[in-house]
Amino acid sequence: MDRFREMETFMAVVDAGSFVAAAEKMRISKSVVSRVIQELEARLGGRLLNRTTRRLSLTDVGQAYYQRCKHILEEVEVAENAVGKDRETVIGILKVSAPLTFGTLHLAQHWGAFLKRHPLLELDINLLDRRVDLVGEGYDLAIRIVPQQEDSSLVSRKLASSRMVTCAAPEYLEKYGTPQTLNELSRHELIGYSYLPTGDVWKFSSSGTSEGIRINPRLRVNNGDTCRAIALQGLGITVQPSFIVQEDLMQGRLVEILPEWQVEERGIYAVYPTRQHLSGKVRALVDYLADKFKDATWNTLM
Repeated sequence: MDRFREMETFMAVVDAGSFVAAAEKMRISKSVVSRVIQELEARLGGRLLNRTTRRLSLTDVGQAYYQRCKHILEEVEVAENAVGKDRETVIGILKVSAPLTFGTLHLAQHWGAFLKRHPLLELDINLLDRRVDLVGEGYDLAIRIVPQQEDSSLVSRKLASSRMVTCAAPEYLEKYGTPQTLNELSRHELIGYSYLPTGDVWKFSSSGTSEGIRINPRLRVNNGDTCRAIALQGLGITVQPSFIVQEDLMQGRLVEILPEWQVEERGIYAVYPTRQHLSGKVRALVDYLADKFKDATWNTLM
């Protein structure tokens, strides 16, 4: 039997005043209590209790052992309560990964308010467009922008969604014309995104019909905001999420192409390793971001 259980049984006997009362309190049999005390005394090599037919009393050794046990078990309780409290308290270092452009455009403005709300928290934010290994790289949480969250080993909560927009600068369209079909689109100067889940195939759907075109991009970039910047210079057509290009579309700097053919929208997810024993700091951030993005407006053009 583990030593903490022995200590608990011994203290229960002393506090209750008898083996029978201790057994009732611990919901075990009197014979189990007796055996635990006998084995404990044998292991320690000394008598802890004086037993008579009418009462129990502590020996000098037993008294000293009782005080030690009381102190140890109180410390164990404090430690366990601290862990439990940490699940509710927002404290410590919170390591977060997020895509570079989304992190810059839509997360950066919220970190200050979140830290002010939780003064015992430290943030370690890494803006990376690649998919990180949460467990292997020690992240508490990641923001992922994908058609759907597929990693069954992780827990995810959808924060918002973003439609995908095929677009180009007016300068480009004036020079090369506006494609009217997907076949025409495939023959234009295209700007590829390196981390696109479908690689060098752009997949579209319209009225229940799905089609894909294979692209041979003149330029391929691993960052969406760079794709946008190149498109703004009139160098080609790109497919980007609305949270990146909405303002450009509203201001006429970019023009949507083939709006009847849509690329599958992207979900914006908060992803973390486990739902069980979720720490207070992770829970607080997920709830905070869900509230901030519940009314995201980047899918609506004004």
